[in-house]
Amino acid sequence: MSAPHRAAVDYSVVIPTVGRPCLADCLASLGGSAGPEPREIVIVDDRPQPEPLREDLPLHALGPLRERATVVQTGGRGPAGARNIGWQLVTAPWVAFLDDDVRVGARWREALARDLGEADPTVAGVQGVLDVPLPTGRRPTDWERNTAGLARAQWATADMAYRTEALKAVGGFDERFPRAFREDADLALRVLGDGWRIRRGNRLTTHPVRPADRWVSLRMQRGNADDALMLRLHGPDWWRRAAAPRGRIRRHAAVTAAGLAALLSAAAGRRWAAALAGAGWLLGTAEFARARIAPGPRTREEVTTMLATSALIPPLAVYHRLAGTLRHRAAGPWDAGPGGGPGGGDRAGGGTA
Repeated sequence: MSAPHRAAVDYSVVIPTVGRPCLADCLASLGGSAGPEPREIVIVDDRPQPEPLREDLPLHALGPLRERATVVQTGGRGPAGARNIGWQLVTAPWVAFLDDDVRVGARWREALARDLGEADPTVAGVQGVLDVPLPTGRRPTDWERNTAGLARAQWATADMAYRTEALKAVGGFDERFPRAFREDADLALRVLGDGWRIRRGNRLTTHPVRPADRWVSLRMQRGNADDALMLRLHGPDWWRRAAAPRGRIRRHAAVTAAGLAALLSAAAGRRWAAALAGAGWLLGTAEFARARIAPGPRTREEVTTMLATSALIPPLAVYHRLAGTLRHRAAGPWDAGPGGGPGGGDRAGGGTA
């Protein structure tokens, strides 16, 4: 075996978790996969309660890899902070990040070694191929379609391997992204901006659609604040460079403005103005609801959920976008040095308005 191949297969695995039951399936698939074993496995327990929680994580599911696993508790730093702690603890030249709700393929470790072995020195990251199984016999729900988008996403950290050298060079993940949204794109854009390349590998990982309640789409609107940070840090063309969908924030703003105008006009006794603005709000809301209902299963529950959330999403999206713009108005480049890494706040300078 050649020296480059030995270096390529010398990797560690980092898995952030909040203790969800799906972690057991993730660890079992990793432990049962064929191929070179990782040098170490760092499981980052990011549950907010600083309790001795090591015992209730299903490390036994790793099987023969159990002795290579280490658990570190981070107390609720968020996915970016948890991954930063994880990769800073590994000693291998490559770190493979996995989410705790994925299941790697039967020969994933073998395919990972091949992916990394084919990476020339200019390649900083190798992305895995994600498969999101959707139900058969019916159309997918709005939530299922949203999750299925991961299969087309660039640089998703559900299965992403990076050189530790590249992570050190750019300071790792930007911890101002508090949720699993856009922190992967931000890191990749900084890595690419540092002169590295990122390629897609051939290893396969399954990402099941996790259960969610009917209001999950409302909670997802918090991601609009992260889009505001991306705009500040990477400029107005970041969507194109990250091959990310632009979303409907402009339409949401128009619909929200129409609804607000209708309320204000009605309060001022301007009935015709209120009626016109109200009609604009109703048409905009109906168009949004139809766009979400048409490709779905159209069951009574799904249609009811889409109607209710389609009326609430536009103002929530606009609120979070404005809040994010205000919160990150002075954000500069992520600095993982003293005062700028974990716990570091926004700093003026360097951003693009």
